[in-house]
Amino acid sequence: VQLWTTGNYHWYLKQNLTFDSSEGSHHIVSLMWDQETPYRLHILCQQWLYLCYDWQWSIDRSTGGGASDLANVAVIDGDKVLLTAFRHAVVPPPLCTYQLQLPCPVNQVAFCAEPARSGDLAVLDANHRISIYRSGGCTNTKMDSTVKIGAVGGLNASVPVPWLEKSYRIDIVDDKNGRNPLWLRLLTWLQDDLLLAVSQGHVPGHTVIHHLKLTSVAEEECVDISSHLTMAGDVISLCYNAKTKVVALQLSDGQIMKYHWGAETPTVNPWQSSSGSAVRFPSPCMQIALAVLCGEETVFGLTDRCRFFINDTEIASNVTSFAIHDEFLLLTTHLHTCQCVSLKNMSLKALQSGLGTTSAPNSETLRRIERGCRIVTIVPQDTKLVLQVPRGNLETIHHRALVLAQVRKWLDGLQFKEAFECMRKLRINLNLIYDHNPKVFLGNVETFVKQIDLVNSINLFLTELKEEDFTKTMYPPLDPAIACEPHGSDRKKVDLICDSMRAAMENIGASKYCLSILTCHVKKSPPELETALQRIRELREQAPSTVGSISAEEALKYMLYLVNVNELYDHSLGTYDFDLVIMVAEKSQKDPKEYLPFLNNLKKMESNYQRYSIDKYLKRYPKALYHLSKCGPEHFSEFLNLVVDQNLYKEALKLYRPDSQEYKTVSYAYGEYLMQKHLPEQAGLIFFRCEAFEKALDAFQVSGNWQQALCTAAELCYPEDKLANLARSMAGRFTEKRKYADAAILLEQYAKDYEEAILLLLEGTVWDEALRLIYKYNRSDILETNFKPSLLEAQKNQLMFLETQKASFSRHRKRLSVVRELKQQAQNDLLDFEAPNFLESDLFSDASSMVTASDTSSKYTHSNSRISARSSKNRRKAERKKHSLKEGSPLEDVALLEVLGEIVRIIDGLKGEMHSLLKYLVLFGYDGQAQELQQAFDEILQLTEHSILEIWSPGLQQFPANTILGPNSTANSISAAYSQQKALDPIAQDVEFFIPPKFNKNIQWKLNLLQ
Repeated sequence: VQLWTTGNYHWYLKQNLTFDSSEGSHHIVSLMWDQETPYRLHILCQQWLYLCYDWQWSIDRSTGGGASDLANVAVIDGDKVLLTAFRHAVVPPPLCTYQLQLPCPVNQVAFCAEPARSGDLAVLDANHRISIYRSGGCTNTKMDSTVKIGAVGGLNASVPVPWLEKSYRIDIVDDKNGRNPLWLRLLTWLQDDLLLAVSQGHVPGHTVIHHLKLTSVAEEECVDISSHLTMAGDVISLCYNAKTKVVALQLSDGQIMKYHWGAETPTVNPWQSSSGSAVRFPSPCMQIALAVLCGEETVFGLTDRCRFFINDTEIASNVTSFAIHDEFLLLTTHLHTCQCVSLKNMSLKALQSGLGTTSAPNSETLRRIERGCRIVTIVPQDTKLVLQVPRGNLETIHHRALVLAQVRKWLDGLQFKEAFECMRKLRINLNLIYDHNPKVFLGNVETFVKQIDLVNSINLFLTELKEEDFTKTMYPPLDPAIACEPHGSDRKKVDLICDSMRAAMENIGASKYCLSILTCHVKKSPPELETALQRIRELREQAPSTVGSISAEEALKYMLYLVNVNELYDHSLGTYDFDLVIMVAEKSQKDPKEYLPFLNNLKKMESNYQRYSIDKYLKRYPKALYHLSKCGPEHFSEFLNLVVDQNLYKEALKLYRPDSQEYKTVSYAYGEYLMQKHLPEQAGLIFFRCEAFEKALDAFQVSGNWQQALCTAAELCYPEDKLANLARSMAGRFTEKRKYADAAILLEQYAKDYEEAILLLLEGTVWDEALRLIYKYNRSDILETNFKPSLLEAQKNQLMFLETQKASFSRHRKRLSVVRELKQQAQNDLLDFEAPNFLESDLFSDASSMVTASDTSSKYTHSNSRISARSSKNRRKAERKKHSLKEGSPLEDVALLEVLGEIVRIIDGLKGEMHSLLKYLVLFGYDGQAQELQQAFDEILQLTEHSILEIWSPGLQQFPANTILGPNSTANSISAAYSQQKALDPIAQDVEFFIPPKFNKNIQWKLNLLQ
């Protein structure tokens, strides 16, 4: 019986079951495929022998993880095995790398599980012989006769060729009548001379596990079958983990068993999870694999119905194929995606949630693939993932997760060249070379330069540099616990890399890496174009030292690719080297008739004035000012004009001695400039320093600095009468600004009018100072005529003010509670209205929805929209009126909060003034009035403090997002909610009104003797 299949327009013979006519064999009476179960074959033989075969597709691939593994995949094709080494070539079937010719049809193949021998292949044919093919040790010129080379580039390809080492015979000496075709199955190569296989037991429902030992007896190679371990259950899958030396068996009911093959007496035990329970797949799987997950050996399984299990937990139900590669789990799904998940530090729940949800758009774990693709193999220590499409062709992709993982490994191992070539080929941003580990890169810059070596490659790396950290934006690590440490420098990333690279290249060979050094200068921020041009000038002056060194012309031509030619022309002009300027100008599109007369005119000038003219042309005004200051006093007027035009007063003052006339002239102009900028006090200091005392006096008077104004008047030698007039003039200004204490000092000390000073102090309620002056000048009569009446009047005014504030506070607080209740009720009504009627949303037309939405918006919304189209003056006026206390206004609650907060702050600010007034009321025997005032102030303080939590509740600043869209939303609800949210948007701009005011507890204003 032969089983054939077709793929990519080629017919393959996959199995050959021989029922020969020799003695003891059973002749076939009938065979047929099952009508319900795919790939199930029924065979009926003589003597009522019934055989049932369940076939499943599997991919035989090498499992080595090192760089020496060729990622071999074997395909059975009759008496040939088609072997493809995907590390060297990806060729579509039926093409292959090597073709192994066997004497009879092949039934099973198995790669060696040992990592060092992962390319070795064991082939079991229909005549019960095992052929061992070794990888390597044979060249193209001296090949095994049973091996033919396919698509590897012909005889010139330097790839290791497999060769036939030995062919072993499996002796069947006992109970031959019980042996059937393909009685050995699930062939697995554990060690160099040990294979594992299973067969059907003599008792139905039992399986025998065989150890196949490769031996040579009497110059004849044979297989010693030992360890006939019989176990209950039909084994349908066998899996081996070469890293942990663990063998897992899957029974037909989905139960997983662990086979201890290394013990003296092999045993089979149920596979147990970390919780101690036996692991059983909910459905039998056609493919199983072993991997370590969270430090625990875990079984992965995939059914023919695309259900994917990890231990006994179903993770996904749309997986078409999977493979475990290093620390990654790769899956293809019915959504035509290939997902790559890291198993490192990944829990089962996190893995289940990661596979159950769609990844972020920029995630490296997910990528689209062609419809129906399935995983063939993954090249170890590389980035290639080979997929097979349904028609049979192969497709190679470089999954972003595998690429980044491999690049990170290369960077950790300081293999910069491999990482760079891979990143350039697969378009990975080269910033990752630095961002992956800045400290390691900066410590191995010379290694990086030596490995990359090519100037063009180094220039490509430098030109791609950006200030962005790509490990946080474009390429975040799959494991959030792995976070790269930023470099501990305050300098910019690009500048730091450019300086480090430039130093390393200068140390290795400045002439070889001349263009890269120029790139370092240009790439910095700001670009060091003058330094780069200086290097080009040095190249022009020195003769080429070695063959292949860069000339000045070539360096300049290269710089023109990086920098705009006009910008480079300006910077070359800034070097004051006219030969270099002409060299750059010749490379540009400038007309020689334009720049040559300009340069010739500059050459005729004196050196300093020439540099001044160049700097002024380039708008480098500080440098131009410096060079102009050296041109002599005849150019000082031009110097001063430049200072005034470009506001370079500070720079100009540094260029002259403080005792020079030029210094005073610049200072005078600086003072005038400060006066124009409304900085009179600073202008007065500058005028005073340059001895322009009249200007300084005016400036100090405008600024209100009466102390400096009087000092300046002393410098001007003002007589007493003029000084008194000056003092009265400033006192009048201070009185207008309610600065009574300063005005009183001027009147009392300089105008010699203490009576007017006392009256001003009483007007400003500065009781302490007023009483001091009364007793200083022995005017006790003023106590009766002015002081005591002022005290009593102040007490009455404070009582009236406190009563007004208390009434206003209570009224606004009550209104605020009413407004909040109305808003809450309106919100509840909206929800109650929409909840029972959402099923009728289809009945509303577009027109009715629009009308309802416009009706729900208030008149204030329309007025605000009209105001926004008016002039800027009206807009500012509308901004001031935004928080209106008018009842029913959209932001009435915010306006009430603003007013209430202002009242609280005003009351709290009266504590100091209240303490002073109470003190002097008691001093002159007005205890009743003092007690009345203290009680009134205490009451309003208690009222405001106890109302804080009611007005500014803790959850006031939390604005919940309104759910505008949803399954229960209608056109009306969406429009109304959107209008409401639009009206609430200004609230976010007035957050300070929602913060409760704070009381100053440090001021002790009460008098205990009044309590």
